[in-house]
Amino acid sequence: MPSTSETGHAKNVANFEDLISFCNGYGATYNPSKDALTIAKLTDLQTNAKASLQQAKITKTSFDNATNARQLAFKDLKPLATKIVNALAVSGATALAVADAKTINRKIQGAKANGSTKTPATPADPNAPAPTDKTISTSQQSYDSLIDHFTKLIESVSQDANYKPNETELKVATLQTKLDSLKTSNTDLVNTYTNWSNARINRNTTLYNPLTGLVQTALDTKKYVKSVFGATSPQFKQVSGLEFSNIKDR
Repeated sequence: MPSTSETGHAKNVANFEDLISFCNGYGATYNPSKDALTIAKLTDLQTNAKASLQQAKITKTSFDNATNARQLAFKDLKPLATKIVNALAVSGATALAVADAKTINRKIQGAKANGSTKTPATPADPNAPAPTDKTISTSQQSYDSLIDHFTKLIESVSQDANYKPNETELKVATLQTKLDSLKTSNTDLVNTYTNWSNARINRNTTLYNPLTGLVQTALDTKKYVKSVFGATSPQFKQVSGLEFSNIKDR
């Protein structure tokens, strides 16, 4: 379901298309001296606005897909880490080696020093408001930490000669493959978020730049129509009802 802000962006662009149509219908009478208000420039701005909206939608979908993929990749990490520690514990490894592995596992599980657990950061819900750079950064640090802890756990068991599980999912080679998949899913999310963030910046500049944006240009165009035909003219009534808003939630 599109967010309110996404609907607002689309409405601005749709109303701008209507505005151009009305102005084009005035024929030679519509002849602004300001170049940005000419039909040609309005049409160019409309084209760019549509493209910026589409690119924002495409990159948001990629980000959502990457978010889901990372959630899936990390879903079984905590139970897997516990299995690794248990396998090490029954392998004949020293008590110190097992203790070290348990310490790493507690970090993976999110345990505090007193044994309680903290709620890990989770990726943004695709249906929720757009996450900020701050929330993404906080979540990213959490996933980076999980990768770091899991890397240390693999190093710990791989260097222990007693760790030789028969279960495929617990073998060092399999664990390394798992680690690679975690890193890949994490990097993919970082890159897709960057692309989405840049697309939003471009969209917001195209639509909401206070001097050259679509909304300001639309308001200027309406003022020009009012100045040419008059405040009570049927022409101005055509365009005056078209609403254009600067969307705060971007």
